[in-house]
Amino acid sequence: MEQKLDPQSIPSALPSELVRQFVASAHHDLDTVQSMLDVEPGLLHAAMNWGGGDWETALGAAAHVGRQDIARYLLEQGAHLDLFAAAMLGYVDVVKSIVQVNPQAKHAKGPHGIPLLRHAYMGGEAARDVVAYLEQE
Repeated sequence: MEQKLDPQSIPSALPSELVRQFVASAHHDLDTVQSMLDVEPGLLHAAMNWGGGDWETALGAAAHVGRQDIARYLLEQGAHLDLFAAAMLGYVDVVKSIVQVNPQAKHAKGPHGIPLLRHAYMGGEAARDVVAYLEQE
């Protein structure tokens, strides 16, 4: 039996300015990320459309600037782990698994067109095994 969707049960979209502020803060400010998420838990999975197909979540923001503290916090709150955050955090087994299934993922680009390898570089010492894996030809 087909279940009908009740329009009243669909949450309204978050204001784009709120999402923009949250994603922007995830580049550099853990305290703001924590306080905004306390007030509006829906921000955890929100994505900012910067235009031209450039979508970015808070986790994506933290990943391409190497903010492991912010990325880990977001993951602890239930953010969905993606390839770019896995690379920056040094989760080499996750990266390898995805690349095995989809070899083109090795050359994937994340928010702002930033390549996967650059995300791994931003992870520093914690991601050195990911860098070594991605640099293999």
